[in-house]
Amino acid sequence: MSVPAGVPALLELFERYEPGSGAKLQRFLDEAKYKYETGMNDFVHKPGHSILEFADTRILASLFRLQMFSSISSQVRKLFKHPHLIELLEFPVLFLGATPQKTPALYSLMNYADMALGTWYPMGGMFQIVDAMVSLAEELGVEIRLNREVRQIRVENGRAVGVLTNAGEYEADIVVAGADYHHVEQQLLKKPLRRYDEKYWNRRSMAPSSLLFYLGVNKRIDKLLHHNLFFDEDFAQHAVDIYEKPSWPAKPLFYVSAPSVTDPTVAPEGCENLFLLIPLAPGLEDDGEATRERYYHLIMDRLEKHLGQDIRSHVVHKRSYAHSDFENDYHAYKGNAYGLANTLLQTAFLKPKIRSKKVANLFYTGQLTSPGPGVPPSLISGKVVAEEIAKNFKTQTKITSYAGFL
Repeated sequence: MSVPAGVPALLELFERYEPGSGAKLQRFLDEAKYKYETGMNDFVHKPGHSILEFADTRILASLFRLQMFSSISSQVRKLFKHPHLIELLEFPVLFLGATPQKTPALYSLMNYADMALGTWYPMGGMFQIVDAMVSLAEELGVEIRLNREVRQIRVENGRAVGVLTNAGEYEADIVVAGADYHHVEQQLLKKPLRRYDEKYWNRRSMAPSSLLFYLGVNKRIDKLLHHNLFFDEDFAQHAVDIYEKPSWPAKPLFYVSAPSVTDPTVAPEGCENLFLLIPLAPGLEDDGEATRERYYHLIMDRLEKHLGQDIRSHVVHKRSYAHSDFENDYHAYKGNAYGLANTLLQTAFLKPKIRSKKVANLFYTGQLTSPGPGVPPSLISGKVVAEEIAKNFKTQTKITSYAGFL
């Protein structure tokens, strides 16, 4: 296979750490490319109604090549021995909801996306994606009403007829819920209309939550890239703190984004815009100011030591965000930031369904249903739902879509 731009430097890097690993990385990425292309073409765009969607001989045959039944940890360790290389390849799955030992090797497709396809950034910041979607929607005649928190989905004779909000009621022929799936079912629907009960949700494995810090710094910072991953503590122990024994980690790994390195429009001239993230177990309590400050100084000590310069005294804007904020702002179940864990038993048709079983015209999008968490999959879920609506409702209808807060 051809070698994508940027990969040769990675092959050389791997070779420096472990002779012979460059060729092994190329083989690893070739396999990951197959998984990525097969997943995008054959799996991601399916609505996930039942296993019958995947009862195609070509797809069934590919399940074994996709390595659905072995772990990414075992795959990586068969090829590489150096701990730095293993950590580099396993780190992306830390956000999927399980340790590398329990995550299907299928998800090496993320390594291919990161390493071969590259990381893409919209100039002006991620909100440019939202602005573009709003602009396109309005061009197509969509009316967006903001600050309407939905309090109840009104159902008559097994059909949703409207939604009650803090600003009044809206009638609808079809309701598409983009809010947290658990919140919609447990809070907005009456008990007899729910497909899944609280026991079901308590048995789900969730992907991580996060402690985030948004910083405005009144100087430029040397040595930072746009994306910076800190592996200066034990990766395995942090994974245990998230998935095996949920607790606040003593020595967390963390990520630093400096978009102003790439995009000067996101910070005033001569300043820096920083975003710091610590992945954490969902459902943790005590994320108050004292806890947040302790972790802020813990990771800033390490960041400043690595860069060899003071940052904290130059911070002119600081905002933190954690579990309780995800819950309060987005009704996120257990304060999760990434939806359901991508384990084998929570993949494809084993995820919560995109269509209500008890309310004929109620659909779900977002990270807790098919195809899963992340910005692209959540957007794809909207496309999948739109296609299901077009297929099942031939007449022109008025669709009400909401995200808890609009």
